[in-house]
Amino acid sequence: MTIYIGLDLHSKRTVYVAQDADGRTIASGSVETSSRGLIGLLEDLGAAEGTEVAMESGTQATWAARLLEAAGMSPVVIDAAEVRAKARRRAQKSDLRDAWELCDGLRRDIYVKRVYVPPLRVERLRRALSRRRHFVEICTSQVNAASFLFRSAGLRRPVRYLRTENHWCCLCDAEGAEAFRHHLLLHFQVWLAARRAILELEEELAEAISCFGEESSLLQSLPGVGPMTSAAFIAALGCPERFGRSAEAASYIGLVPSGYDTGGVIRRGRITKSGPPYLRALLCEAAHHAARSSHPLNPYWRRICSRGGYGKAVVAVAHRMARILWAMWRGGRDFDVSMLNVERVSAPESSRRHIYRLRRSA
Repeated sequence: MTIYIGLDLHSKRTVYVAQDADGRTIASGSVETSSRGLIGLLEDLGAAEGTEVAMESGTQATWAARLLEAAGMSPVVIDAAEVRAKARRRAQKSDLRDAWELCDGLRRDIYVKRVYVPPLRVERLRRALSRRRHFVEICTSQVNAASFLFRSAGLRRPVRYLRTENHWCCLCDAEGAEAFRHHLLLHFQVWLAARRAILELEEELAEAISCFGEESSLLQSLPGVGPMTSAAFIAALGCPERFGRSAEAASYIGLVPSGYDTGGVIRRGRITKSGPPYLRALLCEAAHHAARSSHPLNPYWRRICSRGGYGKAVVAVAHRMARILWAMWRGGRDFDVSMLNVERVSAPESSRRHIYRLRRSA
């Protein structure tokens, strides 16, 4: 008998609902959120190999999906926002109701936003990037806190950069910092601990990205893309086969404009920002390199910058970079400027000295 299972995962207990092919509820209840509890549930229900099990996206979804997949099931992780939007009674929420909505929606095949569960090596890369980003934010917050102490006392921070221990020592010994030197030392200790954690995580990140050495080197052949950007791109997308076109990859990252099309009125707004913000920020950072005349994407940047300004040009070039990186990864080839609609200027004008320009139509 074909059955469908919906799980509402929580830290201690998991609520479940099971239905048959006709939509009749054959079992419901709760089990312990652990390997023993979930495997025991499958045995009690007599779930056959390949049984589909639905759950919402969340902190424990990846772990549970891998556990169920190892047990021979077919886990389906649904975007939590879509589950709530398609619920029959959105004003009535309970754990049992959520599990029923998941089970019934899975049986009727109404869910579209199915969350990608990455393989272990991609998950390891994601975790290393995420933890490094966390401690980088801690370092930044300590630098900002030190600046606040000086500004609140009517002083300018005497040390421009706070990137090494020597910089912090000079800051703590600066003239005028006697009143709040104790607080500066506290921020310095937090910064130092976070900096040491970053160095450890960078070693872990180098080991994690070594599994993607060929892909990382390939992506870095695009000017402006470094090791961190290539690692974030691989970690976010997982594999290029997830997307049928480069436009879908750019949409997943959130670098496409929002749209409003109704009643003959078509409007384009700001980018959707629906994807990973860290990757989007790194791509925008890489797009700043296109402002240089030696960059192959400089003709695109100049054209958009002259019409919409520097900011729009950066976002537009980041969008183009995302599509180029996906195409390079999918095709397994290094960056080739001849694939772009640009040509090298044989004798650049002395006034501008542009190295690349858009190809002229015949």
